Amino acid sequence: MSNPLLRALALQSPHAVLLSGADGDWRTADILAQVETLSSRLAGCRVLAVLADNGPAWVMADLAAMHAGKVHLPLPGFFSPDQMAHALARTAADTVLTDQPERIGALDLGFSITDRWMGMTLMRRVVAPVAIPAGTAKISFTSGSTGAPKGVCLSAEGLHDTAGAVLDRLADLPIQRHLAVLPLALLLENVAGVYTPLLRGAAVHLPPLQQLGWHGMAGFDPAALHTAAEAARPDSLILVPELLKAWTLYLAKTAERPPLSLDYVAVGGARVDPALLQGARAFGLPAYQGYGLTECGSVVSLNRPGDDRPGVGRPLQHARVRIDGGEVRVRARAFLGYLDGERPLTDSEGAVEFATGDLGDVDAQGHLRLAGRRTNLLISSFGRNLSPEWVESALLAQPAIGQVVVAGDERPYLSAILAPAPGARPEDIASAVDAANAGLPDYARIGAWLSVPPFDPRNGLATGNGRPVRAAILDRFAAQLAALYDNKEPTHAVL
Repeated sequence: MSNPLLRALALQSPHAVLLSGADGDWRTADILAQVETLSSRLAGCRVLAVLADNGPAWVMADLAAMHAGKVHLPLPGFFSPDQMAHALARTAADTVLTDQPERIGALDLGFSITDRWMGMTLMRRVVAPVAIPAGTAKISFTSGSTGAPKGVCLSAEGLHDTAGAVLDRLADLPIQRHLAVLPLALLLENVAGVYTPLLRGAAVHLPPLQQLGWHGMAGFDPAALHTAAEAARPDSLILVPELLKAWTLYLAKTAERPPLSLDYVAVGGARVDPALLQGARAFGLPAYQGYGLTECGSVVSLNRPGDDRPGVGRPLQHARVRIDGGEVRVRARAFLGYLDGERPLTDSEGAVEFATGDLGDVDAQGHLRLAGRRTNLLISSFGRNLSPEWVESALLAQPAIGQVVVAGDERPYLSAILAPAPGARPEDIASAVDAANAGLPDYARIGAWLSVPPFDPRNGLATGNGRPVRAAILDRFAAQLAALYDNKEPTHAVL
């Protein structure tokens, strides 16, 4: 086998348990047999989309696509129908493997059921192919900084570079069992949480997401995560900041302790407040911050025991980081281009350097420190990328809302500063927010809002042509927004 990950699997004992989930344990020999079985059924397939809950079958489907040389399109379960249809259309995916066939059928894109495998449904359609960069192994759609998420085309070599670099960074830690907490459709868990453990011969435990506490807009249940961790006794796991915060608060409230087996908890997807890391460690969670981008194969830098400084860690061996005009630029092999975009120029090693949009510097010890973003892009504490303009446009489409600025960077949900349209009553505003939310995916919905007087040039909150001055508005209402979030529950206030 030419693929490094599949070669690593083939070298393991055929009786070694490498994957486990709700359907039991999976040994090396059985995993490789299922990979071969599905690979043979993918004959004629160009792009395989996978929409499924976390579990061993998802991982084996990923490995089968890799083995068969097919492009894998992971579909996040939190995508709205429009976003899912967009991803399938832009990639011209001709095959879907799913445990939710009704969701695919409801999109009315011409898919028909053709087969079953591992309890999942195989669906196919006839569709004209689109241009995809040569060598693409995976197309990862971001959570959607706009209503139409961008597809990032990634090479197998670049993804293996990342997994190998994470392995090298943590090689001396006694990690033999990883608990996958994030959805596998997120590249961070897919690469660092599956590929890296499998390269080192460690086992990956893959419970269903609901068993881990994921409940969509209903929130996240840290008690469920704690119970799952107690049952799995993992050595490592990956969290986004909001999950780390929720688990830490749970431990503080209950006086319980996380499993003693935990040696390393990587935290990424959004900026992590140093106080949160310190608090988590005080309650027994060995949390260390990292940083990455989809274009780099998910991980660029990582802190670890014995080499932990303020910031996001030392760059890994597969990534070259430099600062240009205050902006972080990264060079790596994974990125092949965006769907429908120009192909980036590669150097002699097949690597691409690109601007990240993040401001930062590298300290004297070689650790990367971040200092914000060049753009207005928001990153929630669940690691979701969001363009505020996208959500604002949905709100402004409601007659009762005259002006709006959306906030929520590093917060669990979005908030809005709303200036009502003339004559709009408080109940009209509430109905308008509900109507806008109904057309947005879970992670882009407004959970709290302020109703404020209009923004205009006289109060310094709008330009001469009426455009809201975002920075001034966020500064003017910073205390009120903080009070909304301090209420712990989504709410609103009229000023």
